[in-house]
Amino acid sequence: MLTIAQEIFDAIVAHAKRDHPDEACGVVAGPEGSDRPVRFIPMVNAAGSPTFYEFDSTELLQLYKDMDARDEEPVVVYHSHTATEAYPSRTDIGLASEPNAHYVLVSTRAHGNSGGPVEFRSYRIIDGVVTEEQVTIVPLTNPQQTEEASTP
Repeated sequence: MLTIAQEIFDAIVAHAKRDHPDEACGVVAGPEGSDRPVRFIPMVNAAGSPTFYEFDSTELLQLYKDMDARDEEPVVVYHSHTATEAYPSRTDIGLASEPNAHYVLVSTRAHGNSGGPVEFRSYRIIDGVVTEEQVTIVPLTNPQQTEEASTP
């Protein structure tokens, strides 16, 4: 099960809507071994595509160095689908390389970047096996629990 603060949920959805019609992507880091997503890190979709996302390799390397220095790991890896449901594609499954991460997909197909709800779903993807999991959104109890990071 993914437990995520309302503010981080809102930030992921806002990023997906802002980048529509292109796919948005990013990471929510947390303390190693904690399974707590606390630091929202929006990334640039280097592919600039409505059907595919790709982390910029330089930006991704910097992110991993930064997480290592902070004793963090990627707790959530997210991206959006702009024209299809929030379910991992074959490409998404092939790219899933973090066995401890929650893979969040946000579908903006119904309302694009305008108001209206999105489809927000989370999966575990291990060795090509996709398992959907429940998402619980909780209020933020400690404002210092969440840091928003600009793109590294």
